[in-house]
Amino acid sequence: MTEQRLAPGDEAPDFTLPDADGHPVSLASYRGQQVIVYFYPAAMTPGCTKEACDFRDRGPDLAGAGTAVLGISPDKPEKLAKFRDQEQLTFPLLSDPDHAVEQAYGAYGEKMMYGKKTVGVIRSTFVIDADGKIAQALYGVKATGHVDRLLRDLLPS
Repeated sequence: MTEQRLAPGDEAPDFTLPDADGHPVSLASYRGQQVIVYFYPAAMTPGCTKEACDFRDRGPDLAGAGTAVLGISPDKPEKLAKFRDQEQLTFPLLSDPDHAVEQAYGAYGEKMMYGKKTVGVIRSTFVIDADGKIAQALYGVKATGHVDRLLRDLLPS
């Protein structure tokens, strides 16, 4: 299984997915501002919780850089709502149970986990510019320290 990988300059695949409350959220509604779309394997797991809390904690800095955040996983909206409430997350968590959006972004496929090949969500982050183009495509990112690196790239020094 080879997945399509996106690169800077590519058109970001549009999507509409239900959020934690079951309301549809569309990437198109963020046109005109920069948005970070990040894909994570599962809500309420240690790495994914750490990553989500980093995005939450750095939310004011990201907002100051004019950047919105969307988190996408295969979890059902009910689990996302529990995750959001438990961790007091301040950005939309979107449900992609059939992996269609994950696949469109190349964030679903073969990966190594604990030394074994498996198929699943590849922790990936995309910075999408105001025109809907990929500004950064980061595959196989680490859950920790990731948000700080993004901010260094986004904020003018």
